[in-house]
Amino acid sequence: MTGEMDTRHFRTLFISDVHLGSKAARTDFLLDFLRYHEAETIFLVGDIVDGWRLKRNWYWPQGCNDVVQKLLRKARKGTRIVYIPGNHDEFLRSFPGTHFGGIEVAEREIYEMADGKKYLILHGDEFDVVVRNARLLAYLGDWAYDAAIVINIGLAAVRRRLGMPYWSFSAWAKLQVKHAVNFIGEFQRVVADEARRNNVDGVICGHIHHAVMEDIDGIHYVNTGDWVESCTAIAENFDGTLEMISWQDIVATAEIKALPAPQSVGDMRAA
Repeated sequence: MTGEMDTRHFRTLFISDVHLGSKAARTDFLLDFLRYHEAETIFLVGDIVDGWRLKRNWYWPQGCNDVVQKLLRKARKGTRIVYIPGNHDEFLRSFPGTHFGGIEVAEREIYEMADGKKYLILHGDEFDVVVRNARLLAYLGDWAYDAAIVINIGLAAVRRRLGMPYWSFSAWAKLQVKHAVNFIGEFQRVVADEARRNNVDGVICGHIHHAVMEDIDGIHYVNTGDWVESCTAIAENFDGTLEMISWQDIVATAEIKALPAPQSVGDMRAA
């Protein structure tokens, strides 16, 4: 990251869909984010490791190790870290209650914020009919998503050379498909229904890579987004309020501030 910034401290951070083991994982952005954000508790809300892609083709560069080591160091220093597995790292669902290097595994959790409001924390894939009932179709969709990500990486490189900010082609393409938009709305509704069944005030999930905070019929629905496209996280302040952090927006702002000031007409004449 260009320049320096002050470290921010929160009561809780919620991060999901990092997809370590995928070439699309923005480990560089996530490492910088973890350097400048501290919390008493960190929830890893699923799909942190991409077991599906690792089974197809092993890919584990140094950036993936760096993210894991950073999280383990935070755990050693006293941060409570809770790992709630998703569909891409479902192999961890066989180990609820287990601790790995200070990181605890849980299927889901009801978490009380500082203001007393309770939130259901879960990944959300159990409400995705495609993943739950048609795994082959889900894998095909995953392949198509990989193709979009390859385009995304190439486009990002070109934009970087031109001095343009990061922009996600894959996220844009997904939201142009009417079916995808309808799916997102339906997913949000059924997840909010699950929160209502658990008698909580809100729900925090991941899975669909669509970062948002909104009220759905009295339930505060929060999606953490991802670290492939949006590079977002949800933070709980010490008063219990929640905020969404978009790391790519912070990086773009920092890079703009680091640029040399434009010359005035008088300066250019003097030159």
